Amino acid sequence: MRPLEEYEKLIGYRFRDRKLLETALTHSSYANEHKCKSYERLEFLGDSVLGFVAAEYLFHHFPELPEGQLTKNRAALVCEKSLCGFSKSLQAGDFLRLSHGELHSGGKERPSILADVFESTTAAIYLDSGDLEQAKKFILTFLAPAAKAQNVKPFKDYKTTLQEIIQQNPEEKLNYVVIGESGPDHDKHFTVEVHLNSNVIGKGGGRSKKEAEQQAAREALELMGY
Repeated sequence: MRPLEEYEKLIGYRFRDRKLLETALTHSSYANEHKCKSYERLEFLGDSVLGFVAAEYLFHHFPELPEGQLTKNRAALVCEKSLCGFSKSLQAGDFLRLSHGELHSGGKERPSILADVFESTTAAIYLDSGDLEQAKKFILTFLAPAAKAQNVKPFKDYKTTLQEIIQQNPEEKLNYVVIGESGPDHDKHFTVEVHLNSNVIGKGGGRSKKEAEQQAAREALELMGY
């Protein structure tokens, strides 16, 4: 594992609270073994900060785009694949604190973990600085070039597409239900059903709940003829 000072240079921010940075780079597998905090709560906060910064940037820099396209572009910029790419450019995997099992199973290169770490790093910068501008500066280093150069491949957001179709009938309600979870912490697999009112209209699986929900929505759209 490389020194944290090197990571600070790569992200362009020096932490006042070094413990916060350590937590941002601590996977749950390591936290469980060493009885310390993992990055999961930071990931939660970072997800919201990223979503806001992406939405604000797209709103101001792409005034010609309608709401629906802005939503799709934001989804593309903050999806797992994009965030994983951002983390790889920071060599984030080299700084992660992982359990021996997670490390030997390729955790430092796992897309879901690298995406999570970009979110947790964002939150750590936001909390340490007490300033959204610092977090925004970090995020836009990656997000702005991707948006401007259209380097992000279109992300097929099946959930949003399905929601838009169902909203045409206000009395109809969608709900995603996790019906299965298997595998160890470093290799989870989730199974999700999407319900329209009380009827199952799609089922999907994936290595994260978000991925499983997208696949369930995809199946629903296919069954509906879209």
